[in-house]
Amino acid sequence: MSDQPAQIGRAALWMMGAIASFSAMAIAGREVSFALDTFEIMMYRSVVGVLVVAIVLTATGKWAQVSRQRLGIHLIRNAAHFTGQNLWFFAVTVIPLAQVFALEFTSPLWVILMAPFLLGERLTRTRSLAAFGGFIGILIVTRPSPETINIGVITAASSAIFFALTSILTKRLTRKEHVGSILFWLTTMQLVMGILIAGYDGDVTLPDPTTAPWLILIGVAGLTAHFCLTNALAVAPATVVVPIDFTRLPVIAVLGMLIYNEPLNIWVLCGAIVIFTANYLNIIDAKAPNTERAT
Repeated sequence: MSDQPAQIGRAALWMMGAIASFSAMAIAGREVSFALDTFEIMMYRSVVGVLVVAIVLTATGKWAQVSRQRLGIHLIRNAAHFTGQNLWFFAVTVIPLAQVFALEFTSPLWVILMAPFLLGERLTRTRSLAAFGGFIGILIVTRPSPETINIGVITAASSAIFFALTSILTKRLTRKEHVGSILFWLTTMQLVMGILIAGYDGDVTLPDPTTAPWLILIGVAGLTAHFCLTNALAVAPATVVVPIDFTRLPVIAVLGMLIYNEPLNIWVLCGAIVIFTANYLNIIDAKAPNTERAT
């Protein structure tokens, strides 16, 4: 018990890094969108990622951790993440950043619905209620009508589904694979995907002095965000980490207002609170003794 304040403090520091990294990646993605499409952004992000992962594996002498035994699962996982990340990068260019982040936070709720089929986990009544609450939050954020539903909202919501599939397949891989192996195949496979899709028409935009710094920031921030989030979960319970993670929303909302003059939408904030409550309910259910009967 005496270590709990120190654990929360360390988790908060890691989450500050994660929040800064996720926010930086969103802003950098918008800044380069005028010159590059999402496939090119992902290709260059993967170039940076491959270099960083290779340097770390070499420096730590952990190349032996990279395994080729589960390449099929790696391929499906990385294709899902590649798709979700492309949808996310597109969304940050066409709708307010706060709306993108609010819809992204529905990803854990999609995990609830997919996990029984892909991981064999039980769908309890509480988790079903959490998923339903998340759906209500989506309706509040999007307020579906011909005026409010657009391609940006659709892509942001869709990215959360692909991120959920990525999380489930990551969980399957971590049962047998080291983190270094997962990151290596993540960056290398997505680099190949990016090259193939971005270059299918023979026209790939090269970085210039304006876009290169933003692309480097995207690549580094993408890795540091998940590194910080993973370390935060390693030192503190999810019930501590998730509420801190949700501060990404007001942070990006303020940044969007200051940098891009985006209005602070009360419906987005209200919907995000509902989505947060649903996520938190699911975490509490996961930590409680398993006494419910599966529904």
